[in-house]
Parts: sequence; C-alpha cells; structure tokens
Amino acid sequence: MDAWLTDYGVSIGIGGLILFMIFIVWDLARRSNAGKFGTLILFIALGMGILGFVIKGAITYLMESGGI
Repeated sequence: MDAWLTDYGVSIGIGGLILFMIFIVWDLARRSNAGKFGTLILFIALGMGILGFVIKGAITYLMESGGI
C-alpha cells in the first residue's frame, strides 16, 4: 500500500488540485465579468501549467523506462 501511494499519490493529488483550479479559474472569470477573451486567457494560462505537469510526467516515464 505504501509503495502504491508513493507511486500514484502525487499524480492523483495533483489531478485533484488541477480540477479544483479549473473550478477556481471558472468562478474567477464569472465573478469578474472577464468576458470570453478574458476567460480564454485565464484558461490558456492554466492550461500551460497543466501541460507542463503532463510533459514532466512523460519525460520522467521515458527516462525511467530507458526510452531516452
């Protein structure tokens, strides 16, 4: 159980935080009347952070499996 939590706990935890951040950004855009363009910019900024996390996971997987 401890090894599983160590391996997958961070990914599950970060995934949950990403979902919560999506809700926060949506609520921020709605409450501030950001409009379509402002909401798009907010979600692009959030998406870049999510993309960085996914790329880090892919690079780590490739390096650990001997792909690179």
